[in-house]
Order: sequence, then structure tokens, then C-alpha cells
Amino acid sequence: MKLIDGKAVAEEIKNTLKQDVLEYKAKMGRVPHLAAILVGDNPASKAYVGNKVKSCNQVGFKSTLVKLPSDVSENELLRQISILNDDVDIDGFIVQLPLPKHIDEVKVTLAIDFRKDVDGFHPVNFGRMAQGLPCFLPATPFGITILLERYNIETAGKHVVVVGRSNIVGTPISILLSRKSKAGDATVTLTHSRTKNLKEILLQADIIIAAIGIPGFIKEDMVRQGVVIIDVGINRVENDALASGSSLVGDVDFDTVKGKTSFITPVPGGVGPMTVVGLMLNTFKAATKEVYS
Repeated sequence: MKLIDGKAVAEEIKNTLKQDVLEYKAKMGRVPHLAAILVGDNPASKAYVGNKVKSCNQVGFKSTLVKLPSDVSENELLRQISILNDDVDIDGFIVQLPLPKHIDEVKVTLAIDFRKDVDGFHPVNFGRMAQGLPCFLPATPFGITILLERYNIETAGKHVVVVGRSNIVGTPISILLSRKSKAGDATVTLTHSRTKNLKEILLQADIIIAAIGIPGFIKEDMVRQGVVIIDVGINRVENDALASGSSLVGDVDFDTVKGKTSFITPVPGGVGPMTVVGLMLNTFKAATKEVYS
């Protein structure tokens, strides 16, 4: 069993990106600028945005945080998005999810200029991804493909089982891994809450991507010897042994499953840091006009 150290890979990439930013600044007289809109006081969302701001500082990006109250109207949020769309100094921005129930997330996603959609959620980017065209990839799937490449994990001809079909992780990673690419050419099975015989399907998998948000869902008897596991789940559970009273765990029962794996991502420290890296790389591409001129 070998741990896939997403934190270490993320630091390596950010160090390289820091040098790229210095060269960009010397040439253009400015640095890439990432903005984020945070609605409400969701602790997890605040932590995620805080990590993104910290990473911006680390690589030399300029960052802007727009904080809005949880009761902000949908129209006001859309107005703020329009302001960021029109701001020529901002290369890319995100609207941190989830949003309050009174706001339509689809309407918000569609309102973002796809040329600044560094989260990769806009249908234009999603459609271009599906066709193998230049685009901003969804940050978490982007990070997963980087990890697979960095650890030389063969995907061509392998059976990948993705558990969870969200538009943020499950569906896009199933598309990326089935495309003709270095981290691709796999045979992908996308499973979800209506899938029958999930255990039997998982036992056929060479690689499992777990992204369902259920702590410890995948058990030892559901995987075969030598499997590669990418655990995307980040779940906070009670843990009386810690002063905080809680700990973060993945969608995989790590302690019982790890002995059967060839590679596995820990939680935390696996996929999470790579999501931020995906966002940073997309923002740099937006600044350099690598995708959309």
C-alpha cells in the first residue's frame, strides 16, 4: 500500500507556479487575480475559501473576497457576479457552493462569464471538456488526474468505478478518465444511489473514485486486492479522542481498506489540496489567455 500524498504534490506544483507568476509579472506588469464570492457563514465554506486565499498569497496571485449575507437576494448576488464579469482586472472567480436554498445555483452558474469560470462548472466549459477541447476543467477532477499522472498510475484499459454522479466530481471525472489522454483511456462505470449490485461492481474495479459524502461507506469486503482508491469524501464525524470533538474522514473506511490497496489517498491530505491547485492552475490559464484569447 502506498499513500498518495496530495499535500506534497500540491506544494510542488504551487512552488513551480510561483516561479511562473514571477515571469508573468515581469512580462505583463501585473499578477493573476482570483476573486471569490462567499454567501453566508457556513464554516466549511469559510474554511475552503480561506485555503484558496492562502494559496493565492503563496503563489503570488492577487485575491479578492466578496462577502455577502446569507439572506442576500438572488438579484443582488447576480449583480455582484455581473460586476466581476465586467472587471478587466479580475482573471477568474468562483461563487462558493453550497448557496442558501432561496438562490438558484443553476442560474448563478449560468451568470458567470465562462471565460472567467475557473471552477469549470459553466456548460460551455463542461461541454468543451466532454469534447476534449481547451477549457477550464472542474477543479477536483482536474486535481485527481494530476495525482494519477504524478504517481504513474496506469488508467489505459483499466476499469474505473466512480461512486457518485455529481456535476462537481462524479460526472466530470467519469468523462475525463474515458477520454483519449494520459490519465484516460479507461473503461468507466458511473454508479449512484439507484445502482444495483454496487458491491459486485466495485469488486471488479481496478480504480475506485469515491465521491458520495457518506463517511466510511466503502468497506474492506467491497474492494479487491491491489485496487487504487481515490477518496474524494470530506466528512466531519464525532471523535471524542480529539480536543475538537470531531475529525475528518473520507467515503472509504480507510483503516480496514488500506491493506488491500496498491495506492490510496488519505483524508485529509489527499484530494483536498489538489482541488485548490486545480483552481490555481485554471486562474493562471485565464490570466495568460491559454484557453480563451
